[in-house]
Amino acid sequence: MSRIRGEDTAPERAVRSMLHRMGFRFRLHYAALPGKPDIVLPRHRKVIFVNGCFWHGHSCKRGALPETNREFWTKKISKTRERDRRINKQLRQGHWTVLTVWQCQTRNTEKLKTKILRFMNS
Repeated sequence: MSRIRGEDTAPERAVRSMLHRMGFRFRLHYAALPGKPDIVLPRHRKVIFVNGCFWHGHSCKRGALPETNREFWTKKISKTRERDRRINKQLRQGHWTVLTVWQCQTRNTEKLKTKILRFMNS
């Protein structure tokens, strides 16, 4: 697990690249906000989290738990999901708009672009 990257992952780079091509400028891993969001658009008061499906318990095939040591993984991922909910709530209370992009969603660039545009125009 020491080789698992927390920042600058391939899905995160894909989202950043798309945002940049759309003309949006942003900050990365802004520590002044709760949860240190992956992408922060201060001018728009919006934050984007790019979550790995496995590590954050997404309901896709990549989010499936391993067969071994299931109790450990269930506990670990449930704590992560609870932390995500708490951080999203804190950000919303601070008048930030939050978007979560899942790792599996970065594969379809057209859907991702539509999702980001809808988020930025809301």
